[in-house]
Formats: sequence, structure tokens, C-alpha cells
Amino acid sequence: MLRLTEVKLPIGHPEEDISSTIVKRLDIPAGDLLSYRIFRRGVDARKKSNILFTYTLDVAVRNEAEVLARLGSDPHVRPAPDISYHFVTHAPAQLDSRPVVIGMGPAGLFAGLILAQSGFRPLILERGKAVRERTKDTFGLWRQGVLNPESNVQFGEGGAGTFSDGKLHSQIKDPRHLGRKVLEEFVKAGAPEEILYVGKPHIGTFRLVSMVEKMRETIQSLGGEIRFQSRVDDIEIENGKVCGVVLAGGERIATNHLVLAVGHSARDTFEMIHKRGVYIEAKPFSIGFRIEHPQSLIDRARYGDNAGNPLLGAADYKLVHHASNGRSVYSFCMCPGGTVVAATSEAGRVVTNGMSQYSRNERNANSGIVVGITPEQDYPGDPLAGIEFQRRWESRAYELGGGNYQAPGQLVGDFLAGRPSRNFGAVQPSYTPGVHLCDLSSALPDYAIAAIREALPAFAKQIRGFDLADAVLTGVETRTSSPIRIKRHDDDLQSINTRGLYPAGEGAGYAGGILSAAVDGIRVAEAVALSMIGR
Repeated sequence: MLRLTEVKLPIGHPEEDISSTIVKRLDIPAGDLLSYRIFRRGVDARKKSNILFTYTLDVAVRNEAEVLARLGSDPHVRPAPDISYHFVTHAPAQLDSRPVVIGMGPAGLFAGLILAQSGFRPLILERGKAVRERTKDTFGLWRQGVLNPESNVQFGEGGAGTFSDGKLHSQIKDPRHLGRKVLEEFVKAGAPEEILYVGKPHIGTFRLVSMVEKMRETIQSLGGEIRFQSRVDDIEIENGKVCGVVLAGGERIATNHLVLAVGHSARDTFEMIHKRGVYIEAKPFSIGFRIEHPQSLIDRARYGDNAGNPLLGAADYKLVHHASNGRSVYSFCMCPGGTVVAATSEAGRVVTNGMSQYSRNERNANSGIVVGITPEQDYPGDPLAGIEFQRRWESRAYELGGGNYQAPGQLVGDFLAGRPSRNFGAVQPSYTPGVHLCDLSSALPDYAIAAIREALPAFAKQIRGFDLADAVLTGVETRTSSPIRIKRHDDDLQSINTRGLYPAGEGAGYAGGILSAAVDGIRVAEAVALSMIGR
């Protein structure tokens, strides 16, 4: 097949315009076009009066070699790459042991899936509950202000990404097209087929729940075993090699191949492996607030008269500002037509995140407005210092919010003017258990407050109305990524000082979102499989 890029057509174009454009671009008779599939469809909204769909197409034609030779100088016509997944190995008939995976977020889920599909019958240990039970516990915090520290937005089947926008795009380098494998498995589990080609695919929480269940069933049908409410409290290491794990109830499970895919909030696990001597280091992350605007404001700013067009859906944005104090401020995890959610996993702390359903039809848009911080500058010393840094500001948010899991909030106009907020205006916040209006100037370090105050008017030059006085800031956003990295070798993906330990995903510092974490889980599973057959 041939890959044809930069095919631009007006939104709302008839389907037959694609085939006619292919015939014209390749200068072939209509009968020579055998078939095509949409590999990617993006939106070009640079001209609001002429918004276009931009396609990448994989095309089958007669006399492909002749067409390619004739158009060899055209950078937008190339042979289509092989995007199918190829297993690196399969398990032998007799296995001496089985691999163990800790955590069932995207990295652990796909590590377990690939190992199961390769015949290695993995054992997956998840400290939280199955996804439907976990959903009930999560709603317990959102609706009644009751936190279950072992079953919440962060812990449980599906990981933190389950209660998010379900974004499935990433900027990672992916020469083997492992991201395609992830998307195809999601489609098999019930995701809409459009995620295979839309430029910024997403699923939404409610669909993710049933998909995760189906993927669990697939793993089990292939000989994998999954245990919920099975927190790993210790890893046994002898002579620099993993030999087993110990569960909270005291049970010991022997293994020489351990995938550690615990997510970015497994602070007790980070502390445990640090005590065990596993090499970890502090890494940068970001802190800030959630900001909410009317979705209609974002739609108008991005799409002009095309705002509200169902073919375009709810508009998003991506913003960056380099503040005069040297800090970078940027939008994070933008959720069109979504809600701000309570995302703490520890008692006495408040953490925010964003979530959207597949429809993205809630009245507000929200995103994190966060400031980059570094261990060298902001939390030097101990590798776990970033965790204590996060806890400090999460505890402060709990205090400012009233000590009942309400979040502290402030209107943007008041935040910029440096005065407390008393009443909500045109924007009603979506966070539950509720938002307590206050002065957010003490909710983050001074340098972060100053940088965000400078950034909001700057962002308004790109998104008109972004500094809307009635827009709402809700604190705090601290779990943007893991505060540590569990260093591993580049070749076999094992810990640099603990053989048999395979750090994976966002918690290990090697991913930043559902897709990249899932891809990392695949890569780690392949490394485990090759090690288990002696390669």
C-alpha cells in the first residue's frame, strides 16, 4: 500500500471526495484505486473561516511500483509502513515460573496482556478493587466526602487513567507502532473504531470501565491470574536479584521476573523499594491549579463561526508561557466538556484532576495550569523529597478547603487582583464534594503563584477570554507525573541495580498518559518474555 499525507478537505465533505482526491493526487484512472483506509484524521483550524480535515491515507492501487516511481519526488507519497504487531517470542511448552506484574493501570494491564498472549500466564497483583467496585468507592469520595485509601481515583483496576478524559494520543517516539497495538486492543474491548484514526482519540470514563473488564477477561482466558486487594508490602531481593514478593496479609509469592507498574501515586511502594536499596532518583514534575471556563468560550475562540459544529466537537487547547521568573507555565490534561474531580489517595489531602466522558458535553472546559519544578531547584536532597513536597501542598489545600475534602477555589479576576473570592459568577465549578472560595495565594509556592498570575493574561492573547474574571481556579494539581524515576537499563529494561525488577509506566518515570504507559507496558512485557526464554 501507499501512504498519502496532507490530504486536506473541508469539514462536512462527502465521503466520495476522499477517493476522488486520491485519484487526482496520484494521477491514476478511477478504476486503479482498489481501496483505502484512513490512518489519521486531524483538524486544521488555523483559519477559522475555513476549517479543514487533514488526512493521512493508506491506499491500495494497481501498478503500485509504477505510481511510486512516477511520484518519487513527492514527499507526501511513500510506501505505507507495516503497522501490525509482531510478538517477539512465545512461551515454551513447560514454564518453570511465571512473571508477576504489580499494578493494573495501563502499563500493568498491557504488560499482563502481552505476556498472556505470548503464553507466559502472568500473575497480576492489584492493591485496589475491580473496576466497578472501585467506581463505587470513587463516587463515595465525590458524593459523600468519604475516602477509601486503597480504592479511589489512583488505585484499582484500570489505574488513574480510568477516571480521566481517556486521551489516547502521545508524542512519544514509536517506530514499531506499538501505540497501534494499544488502540486495536481497545477497539477489540469495545472502544469506538474512530480511535484508530482521529488525530486526538479519547474514550471517556464510562466506556473505559467496560473495556478494562473485557481486557481482564482476555488475560484470564489465556491463563493469566488477577488478584485484587492484594497490596505488595515487600520485595525480596537476594544478591541483587528479585526472588519474590510479600503481600500485606503475609503471603509470599516467588518470582524472578517482577514488573513494577504501580502508577505515580504509590508512595508507600516507592518508600519500600528505596529502603530495599533499589536505585531511584527524584525527577521533575509540575504543580498548579485546575481552571474552568464555559466550553462555549473555548469553542468560539478556537473555531469562530464553526463553534458547536458536531463534526468538530468540543474544542481543546494547548498553551505554554515562559514567565519572567524563569518558570514555565503550561496547560495540562485539557478536558473539553468535562469536570474537575477529586483525585486524592491519602487522608487529609486534596488533589484535583480532570475528566471527560466520551460525549464531552458538560458545560465547562477544564485543564491544569501548572508550573514546572525540578529537584535541583525545589526539592533537593533525598530521592523521595518530591513526595514530601507534594504532600505539603496537598495538605495545605485540604486546610484551605475547610478540612472536609472540599477544594479551595478562587475566581480568576480575584486571583489576578490578589483578593479573596466571596461568590461564584457566571462559571459554576464542577468539582465535588464542593469548592470553598478563598484566597489561593498561599496554596502553592510564591514562585508558582507569580508565574501563573503572569501566564493567564498571556494565554488570553491566544485564547480570547482565557482570563475571564468569572473563570474558576481550583486547587491543587500535584500528580501531573511521578516525582521519582526508578532507573533501568536501556537494553533489557531491568533496574540498574536489581536484576529481575522491571520498572514500567508512569510511576517508574517512563510514561505520561494512558497511551505512553500502555506502550511502555508492552515493551517491558517483551523484555520479560525474552529474559524468561534465555535471550
